[in-house]
Amino acid sequence: MRTVFYLIKRNSRVFLRDKAAVFFSVLSMLVVLMLMVVFLGKMHGDDLVKVLAELGGERDAALDKKNADYLIQLWVLAGILAVNSVTVTLTVLGIMVQDETRKRSMAFYVTPVSRIKLSLGYIISAWLVGTGMCVLTLAAGEVYFLISGYGFLGAAAFFRLAGLIAVCTFTFSALGYLLALFVHSDSAWSGLLTVIGTLVGFLGGIYLSLGSLSEGLQNLLKCLPVLPCTAMLREACTGEAIRETFAGLPETAGDVFRREMGITLFWGEKEITTLEQVAFLLTYAIIAIAAAALVNRKRKLRDR
Repeated sequence: MRTVFYLIKRNSRVFLRDKAAVFFSVLSMLVVLMLMVVFLGKMHGDDLVKVLAELGGERDAALDKKNADYLIQLWVLAGILAVNSVTVTLTVLGIMVQDETRKRSMAFYVTPVSRIKLSLGYIISAWLVGTGMCVLTLAAGEVYFLISGYGFLGAAAFFRLAGLIAVCTFTFSALGYLLALFVHSDSAWSGLLTVIGTLVGFLGGIYLSLGSLSEGLQNLLKCLPVLPCTAMLREACTGEAIRETFAGLPETAGDVFRREMGITLFWGEKEITTLEQVAFLLTYAIIAIAAAALVNRKRKLRDR
């Protein structure tokens, strides 16, 4: 385990030592967070206020506006956390691609260090750095909400989100490592990151609400890891805000909102629980690690 620890330390330092890369990673997260909260949040917030008004009853328009804006901004923040859990971990795993293209990996292969330990070093370092960056994004979102006149999520919700973020980043670290085994140049990895960064917002139902997609496409997205990750982060972020926003209305109103906005996922008529989503993501991670071990084994036999 000491060897794995030193590999994790080495990989994390290589990434964090590049101050420009870290700075722009943080800056890009904050810029995307602000843009999506301000523009995407405003669009959905205005729509939600109209829905609340149409549902009737004696409503406080100003309070509805404030609650709706806060709810949608939390919804957007959860989507940003899901995107970062993918993109940040893949960025850190770029170290592995660099090691191969610059022949540093050959130095590891001639040492007594096993390939499984090398693999764990890359995966765990991406997991730890990715989790840390996502928690930093969550903290930045909390500060933004406080400045905007909203409250904090609370310690319980914050730590629950941190735990769910750790599950997501671990899954995407394992999947990213498997993907990196088939990429052999920095330019190819950068291009791949661009494509994935563009697609992940759609795969997680972030740019469009889930209810606006066809049932077949919804079912396809539910089979991929991004949407379940996004959904369980949304559920943890928005639980209390939904109760406050839909206070005084039938419970079905909040349930419909959860389903249409991809907060609660269903397979047919069965609700997919958070525990089931965690198990689903960890299954993806285990399969990815097993597949990566098989690929590494075949490469080792070929290199002999």
